[in-house]
Amino acid sequence: MTEIGRLLTAMVTPFDAKGEVNYKQARKLARALLDSGSDGLVIGGTTGEAPAMTDAERLRLFGEVKEEIGKRGAVIAGTTDNNTRRSIEISQEAERLGVDALLLTVPAYNKPPQEGLYLHFKAIAEAVKIPGILYNVPTRTALNMTAETTLRLAKIDNIVGVKEASSLPDQITTIIDKSPAGFKVWSGNDNETFSIMCTGGYGIVSVASNIMGTQIKHMMGLILEGEIEEAAKEHRRMLPIFNALFWVTNPIPIKYAVNRAGFDVGTPRLPMTDAPEDFRKKFDPVMDMYQVDLPVTAKNGKSKSRP
Repeated sequence: MTEIGRLLTAMVTPFDAKGEVNYKQARKLARALLDSGSDGLVIGGTTGEAPAMTDAERLRLFGEVKEEIGKRGAVIAGTTDNNTRRSIEISQEAERLGVDALLLTVPAYNKPPQEGLYLHFKAIAEAVKIPGILYNVPTRTALNMTAETTLRLAKIDNIVGVKEASSLPDQITTIIDKSPAGFKVWSGNDNETFSIMCTGGYGIVSVASNIMGTQIKHMMGLILEGEIEEAAKEHRRMLPIFNALFWVTNPIPIKYAVNRAGFDVGTPRLPMTDAPEDFRKKFDPVMDMYQVDLPVTAKNGKSKSRP
């Protein structure tokens, strides 16, 4: 099995001028992200605009990206929603396509009780053989999956970790402390990677690594080497862009940033919109403070990055 890895990029989905999924460009982006530090790619998540895509589009994207990168990196497929039966069907299809793991997102809108969450994820996990990573993101789902529920699910063999975006330090620390050996906690927010990894977390499912994966990977390496003071400096240095990428709803800012760096990923699909002008005026000076790690090929064929 492909190692899932510590730095996972929540990859944006490229669209062409007609608003269709640009699978050719997605393949190029997947390679470029691995070349700039990513260990694996989360496809079909929030950053990938999965709610605006059809099941057929998502499944084809899973397959094409996995075919493109092979064993170079893991593909974690976002296959779940608030319909358990449909989630199982899509998860099984994704498994047949060869993805390495599934992203199991807390259901939005219907707000099940904690027992419902447990049974929902248990049913999906038992329907496949590949690993699942839970995803707790209350700002999107209006529902927090408690530490107690996460720890119950951690006992299921092929539920191997959680992407925690609750921003609840005590809850996240409890999961890290009480989970069984081998269960991993990935930060779900770039501005919390430093604190979560210093508490014993494993890594990050990152939005910012669409453009600056090498720099994030460097900070993570410093933490793992025990160079906490240097890692803290890197965290503080990158914090302005981590925050700026969420000044308006994700993935609007990161898609704008990737396009601005010179890698064409098109505009978001409705109901998301392109980055507004007032955002661009504030964001551009922040982005210009940083090097872009994403390999971008200029028209003359040479690689370029923003200084």
